[in-house]
Amino acid sequence: MERSEKVERYYNEEHHFLEAIRILRSLALKTGLEETYKWMFPTYTLSGKNVLSICRFKKHFGVWFFNGAFLKDKKQVLENAQKGKTQAMRHWKFYDIAAIDNKNVLKYMREAIENEKNEMVVVPSKKKAIKKPVPQLLKDALIKNTNAAKAFEKLSFYSQNEYSEYIETAKQEKTKLLRLEKTLALITDGKGLNERYSQYLK
Repeated sequence: MERSEKVERYYNEEHHFLEAIRILRSLALKTGLEETYKWMFPTYTLSGKNVLSICRFKKHFGVWFFNGAFLKDKKQVLENAQKGKTQAMRHWKFYDIAAIDNKNVLKYMREAIENEKNEMVVVPSKKKAIKKPVPQLLKDALIKNTNAAKAFEKLSFYSQNEYSEYIETAKQEKTKLLRLEKTLALITDGKGLNERYSQYLK
């Protein structure tokens, strides 16, 4: 099914908020944004970049602003889509059609467009890698093997953590020793556990 067909179906399916989301659609179309369909919702874009979506649910409906964190929100109506997870998206929820403030919804939409034109977007922050404790068995082996120790320190925290977990998760001591022996060669060569040299670990 074409995107345009999905959009039309969305705005014509029987739903208790059908008339309400049609009002929001009419406002979105006034902005000149391109109407498409993404993530199960009609989405409105500027030069291919997502600006807003119109959504409906069982108990509410509303507008998603993809970079809503930059909106001034003078009416204090926006909510974080998922607190603790979502950095940029903000949601203007409505619970009945009478609550739609046409004038201000259109203002928010146009402000979101201007922000997009000015490239006001949230760049997702990368989580800082945390080095996990190295198993004592691996520590002792690295103390005895200086070449492996030097190579291990040069590996990324991610690769170091993989080796630690690989050895630590072995249930039997015999298995841990076998895994340790097989991985020391990889560590010395400066290779990560899951590189294409996995034949060492068979």
